[in-house]
Amino acid sequence: MTHDWAAQTPRFTAKAHPNIALVKYWGKRDEKLILPVAGSMSMTLDTVATTTTVIKGGSADAFYLGGELVAGKAAAQVSDFLDLVRRLAGSDEHATVISHNDAPTAAGLASSASGFAALATAAAAAYGLELNTRELSILARQGSGSASRSVIDKFAVWHAGTDSETSYAEELSAPDMRMIICEINAGPKLVSSRLGMQLTRDTSPFWSSWASSTEEILQEMLAACAADDFTKVGEITETHAYRMHALIQSSRPVVRYLAPASYAAFDRIAELRRQGVEAYGTADAGPNVVAIARPEDAAAVANALREFGKITIAAPGPGSHLITEALPLPVGFEG
Repeated sequence: MTHDWAAQTPRFTAKAHPNIALVKYWGKRDEKLILPVAGSMSMTLDTVATTTTVIKGGSADAFYLGGELVAGKAAAQVSDFLDLVRRLAGSDEHATVISHNDAPTAAGLASSASGFAALATAAAAAYGLELNTRELSILARQGSGSASRSVIDKFAVWHAGTDSETSYAEELSAPDMRMIICEINAGPKLVSSRLGMQLTRDTSPFWSSWASSTEEILQEMLAACAADDFTKVGEITETHAYRMHALIQSSRPVVRYLAPASYAAFDRIAELRRQGVEAYGTADAGPNVVAIARPEDAAAVANALREFGKITIAAPGPGSHLITEALPLPVGFEG
């Protein structure tokens, strides 16, 4: 079958941005439903994005990323996620998914969050599902936990919940800030976040304390956000990032996501504070470091971190949303 059917079939396209957690998500209590051991809080970025087009039809599911046909585990994850959508829609139609990431994939820059948030939004529309924001967050979570937060505008709190229906993200107010992203290494991680979480859960002697203390620190963070207290938000953010990476490094075998340049960047952020520029550091599961600062300090922080890697300044951005312009069919596409 040629691609004629695809050219004549409605295409549904969504855009979603990564989010960077200020209170980290690390660990699941239910692997299938992707229910976290504790809640988390994040900022959705206004820069870099995943754009995803979904076209129903064809003889089998297909997944293209960056113009290339993807096979193996990544393609199976997309097909499994489409199965969730199909069950909700009462459909058995296959689909082609065409996706493009502005940010490096699997480099610790939350590409899975933007990827599954965009896929959830586009696939729900393609299969005729009318989901509210909470329902869309629940759906996206089942592809990638942090994707539940990329559905949300600006700042999101992801509730751990007691079951699938109560584990979702919603918007909250927080102090205005900028994230200064220092891309130290754009290459893929040697250990995926999913595997890293499993190793930590199964082998770290500090695991139970991590789960309980994260819920406590989340409540502190929510109080700081409600009080519009940037200093408290920053202190909590940096503390929790260090705690997460210490936990990860306590696994067996040891997993270390931070590179020497990552620690140097954290040191530079601390030096900025001593000089009177209020900034705080964080890092997801990868070597790339993110500083948070007040908007008026963002340029100074960016200049201070530039020697460590490529710099991007991000403001709070929109949650996943449909757009009118579809991605083009890949060269040599056949359904």
